[in-house]
Amino acid sequence: MGPAEVATLLFGTFGVLVFLRVPVAFALGLAVVPVFFIDDRLTPVLLMREMFKSYNAFVLLAVPFFLLAANLMNSAGITDRLIRLARALVGHLPGGLGHVNVVVSMLFAGISGSSTADAAGIGSLLIPQMKKEGYSSSFAVAITACSSVMGVIIPPSILMVVWGGLMSVSIGGLFLAGVVPGVLVALSQMITVYLYAKKYGYPLHDRSTFRELMSATAGASLALMTPIIIVGGIVGGFFTPTEASVVAVLYSLVLGLFVYRSITFRQLPHVLYDSARFAAITLFCIGTASAFGWCLAYFKIPAALVSQIDALGLGLIGTGIMCALAFLLIGMFIDAIPAIIILGTVLFPVTQHVGMHPIHFAIIGVLSLAFGLVTPPYGLCLLIAASIGKIRLLDALRDVIVILMPMVVVLLIIILLPDLILALPRWVMPAFIQ
Repeated sequence: MGPAEVATLLFGTFGVLVFLRVPVAFALGLAVVPVFFIDDRLTPVLLMREMFKSYNAFVLLAVPFFLLAANLMNSAGITDRLIRLARALVGHLPGGLGHVNVVVSMLFAGISGSSTADAAGIGSLLIPQMKKEGYSSSFAVAITACSSVMGVIIPPSILMVVWGGLMSVSIGGLFLAGVVPGVLVALSQMITVYLYAKKYGYPLHDRSTFRELMSATAGASLALMTPIIIVGGIVGGFFTPTEASVVAVLYSLVLGLFVYRSITFRQLPHVLYDSARFAAITLFCIGTASAFGWCLAYFKIPAALVSQIDALGLGLIGTGIMCALAFLLIGMFIDAIPAIIILGTVLFPVTQHVGMHPIHFAIIGVLSLAFGLVTPPYGLCLLIAASIGKIRLLDALRDVIVILMPMVVVLLIIILLPDLILALPRWVMPAFIQ
């Protein structure tokens, strides 16, 4: 069988299993079973070895530690302090709580690196409050879900850690490159909130005094030091991404246990258990996706794809748009991390062939996959927000589409203007980012 037939077999089997509601992690593993009958050299032992090799990566230790840091921050009540600061900054704008929702998501993204932690932590506080102040349930759920995607765009980002480790791209460079897209996404959402507020007459709050702003800033300042410590430490060469994740956990523990005293030692086992559960799901996906990706490479499917796309003559911009569409599509059905392992590794040679910068490709991929967190049938952040808002997912879909439209414009800007996102990494890390 040629590469095209094998690719059809692998993706076809995977698609059928997902349609039958087999969990994605298991579907990826089971999809490689048919290849045992194609090539006698492929055995279950060989694929298990490939799975183990994917786990045996020091950088992947950062995933459970960043998840633990996010859970500790949530348990420590950091979200309350960030909401207070966001309210002082933008609460006086039309649609005050909508703007607060966006800004606090942007601030929390710089601490957690996890969109689901963002949606759960912020949604549980702001969605009921927004409904109480007269915002429609669908809008409150939609803006919470859409703003939470900044958790995987703004550094530190778990997706960027996985991407950098998998494709040998500077994680510090990826973190720096995520700053501009994150800010642009936040601005696009705030513009949408403003237009909604003008149309539906959503309320605003009194402008905070300078003293109130300083008090809110002081209350959140220690929490806001987290991204500075993590990103600054990695970019400055003080520690690796994995070591940075451990530092984030220790810093979160100190804040929660001894500074804010909002976490008790009795709560720690529950936080550790939740973090371990989410990390186990994520890492199991990484293992099965790695076996699936190895099969693609073994049958030279990426090389065949390069030759096919080269024949189309898409060029740099065309290839960027094609990659974005591919990630947008696959992100609707599976989690971002297995999507990176499967699709990212397949498209990486294609982007290199047309001269796309590896960091530019990574940001296109991460930003595109972020859409999948709020688009059915996967839409994990939308599911979380809808559950908190006590509405059906479909009831919020119209508002989600409206909020996503300016975000698509941001994605196009990133594709068309690679120097916009590469400027900061090149300025801060000139020796490593060309």
